[in-house]
Amino acid sequence: MARKYIECRKFLSDDNCTLSISGMEEEVLDLAVLHAVVSHDRDDPHELREQLRLLLSDIPDSRSATA
Repeated sequence: MARKYIECRKFLSDDNCTLSISGMEEEVLDLAVLHAVVSHDRDDPHELREQLRLLLSDIPDSRSATA
């Protein structure tokens, strides 16, 4: 399963937050929702979770890269 990452700066915020979170998809989403609620006063965690899921990106698998 591919690791994912999300960057807070891709989600509109007033404070230009630069937090990045990486890991397995559900771990990243759990922490991203928590961060948004606690640090950015966001509400409705279910809707927020679905919005954040759309912003997830794959981390390239370094094992498949060739030199």
